[in-house]
Amino acid sequence: MAIRRLDSLGYQIAHLNRLYDRRLQDALQDLGVAPGQFAPLVMLFEQDGLTQAELCRRINVEQPTMANTLDRMERDGLVKRKPDPTDKRRATIHLTPRASEMRMSVMDRARKVASLAVQALTPSEQENMFGLIAKMADALKER
Repeated sequence: MAIRRLDSLGYQIAHLNRLYDRRLQDALQDLGVAPGQFAPLVMLFEQDGLTQAELCRRINVEQPTMANTLDRMERDGLVKRKPDPTDKRRATIHLTPRASEMRMSVMDRARKVASLAVQALTPSEQENMFGLIAKMADALKER
């Protein structure tokens, strides 16, 4: 028996993610920030100078994916790699002045997209939704 896509959790989550990413891309496009660059930027806004491995752990992506993203971000003038003074085999990732200057714009636009996504929900529904999503994510984490 076939699963109806509207009854499929995976389909609904993937569909929501595509719509959300498209809105985020539209909101950040004129700043020169691609959707895949958003999460590393946010992590570096919180703590500049992380290593690639630290970014991978915090965002939960594989090393090759992060390496490609950081290459593009470096090409686009958003980050610079600097040799780690304590371990010459690795580098720390730092925001460029350009990226630092756009912090408020990036975050304000991201908040607007988030607000748009939940605007049809009451505050109570939003609270419940975030709680349920956290429980689902916890259930899927590797232990």
